[in-house]
Amino acid sequence: MKCPIVQTKPPSPAKAADRRMMRTLYRRAQAQLRKQRKNRKSKGEDPKPIIDTQRLVHELQVHQIELEMQNAELQEARNKMEVLLADYTDLYDFAPVGYMSLNEQGQILQVNLTGAALLGVGRSRLINRPLPTYITPESRPVFLAFLKKVFAGTGKQVCEATLMREGGDSFWANIHGAAAISASGPQKLCRVVVSDITALKLSREAQNRVKTLADANQDLRQEIARRQAVEESLKKSEQHQTLLLERAHLMQEQLRLLSRKVLQAQEEERRRISLELHDVIAQTLTGINIQLAALAKQTTLNPKTFERGVAHTQRLVGKSVDVVHQFARELRPAVLDDLGLIPALHTFMKNFTARTGVHTHLTAFAGVEQLGAAQRTALFRVAQEALTNVVRHAQASRVEVSIHKLPDCISMKIKDDGKSFQVRRLMQAKGGKRLGLLGMRERLEMVGGSFDVKSAPGKGTTVQAQVPFVSGRAERKAC
Repeated sequence: MKCPIVQTKPPSPAKAADRRMMRTLYRRAQAQLRKQRKNRKSKGEDPKPIIDTQRLVHELQVHQIELEMQNAELQEARNKMEVLLADYTDLYDFAPVGYMSLNEQGQILQVNLTGAALLGVGRSRLINRPLPTYITPESRPVFLAFLKKVFAGTGKQVCEATLMREGGDSFWANIHGAAAISASGPQKLCRVVVSDITALKLSREAQNRVKTLADANQDLRQEIARRQAVEESLKKSEQHQTLLLERAHLMQEQLRLLSRKVLQAQEEERRRISLELHDVIAQTLTGINIQLAALAKQTTLNPKTFERGVAHTQRLVGKSVDVVHQFARELRPAVLDDLGLIPALHTFMKNFTARTGVHTHLTAFAGVEQLGAAQRTALFRVAQEALTNVVRHAQASRVEVSIHKLPDCISMKIKDDGKSFQVRRLMQAKGGKRLGLLGMRERLEMVGGSFDVKSAPGKGTTVQAQVPFVSGRAERKAC
């Protein structure tokens, strides 16, 4: 009779492992039983005939040994499990952060001691209580959105919220959460880690305040620096204004003295002209009148005598004309307007040498005649005043006047070999000693020019006048 073939499912990996373990235990038990029989035989005990009862006893002994070995292994496994449980309890309950298991409604299913201590409530009282009740109203929407994302299975989520302890104190917490599978059923749950970050928050706030204070301090330093710069600028401006005011007062005083000098010069010139007219022209004209009266009476006399009288009268008239021409040349040389600056300077310097005995030499740039009338007049008056000062103060024996062209102006230098003087001291002195120099400067500045004086012992004095090169045609066009 054939046995029916029964198809069985292949054993699961766990059952196969259990069978392998049972076979191992069975072989170990048989080996231990043989060892026990060998020990009894070595002690002189006679083995009994093998019968079915002995075989049954043998099987029972093997099974007993198996159970003892299983019991020993179970006891060892239990001890290990207790150690692991104690370690897990220490790691779980006394961790530096709070561990909680929550369901979808946010109820606390499990919590460690640190989590209970953070909320200030006993662990047994926290079980099945909703965690959102311990979150401040301001942070509750953030936490509920965080919980929804966790159960949506989008991965690990993080949020920050303000939690309240049962005593009323609040603290900032950093919450990490991830979905988990319940071992007791299909219920959804999540694991969350709660850590107190109040100190970190306070530290950040302190850092922000320090940064804000540092920025404010930096702005304050910049403002102080800016105000100091403005203050320094105001001081410099005040000093500059004071200097300008002093210069204005000095120039006003110079102008007042120059005006007085001009008036005095005009009065002296008028007096001199009046005396010249009275002493020379008036006497000459009186002599001419007397001579004419005498000639009127002598019309019947000898013609030769009459001719001599007429010739004498003509000489008197010519002398009067020469004196009038001399006055005109001194007031305004006609050659300056008719022939130009170079002939006027040449004539003036020739008469100057004849009158004073000081030798003069003129070197001129022919293009100077292209200057306007005002500029040529200013250069002539400067040369006239400089030569007058040479006679009055320098005690020189030779004067050189040179006019040459510079890139953008005409320069005239008047150099003598006489005594020197301290230019700065003389320009700052009060009174009428420097009015000649001031007059020359004023004349040049009126036509846009510049004036400079240099004097050194053994080298005499050099007066330099510069005027911009503006032709007379351009000057007339501008007018």
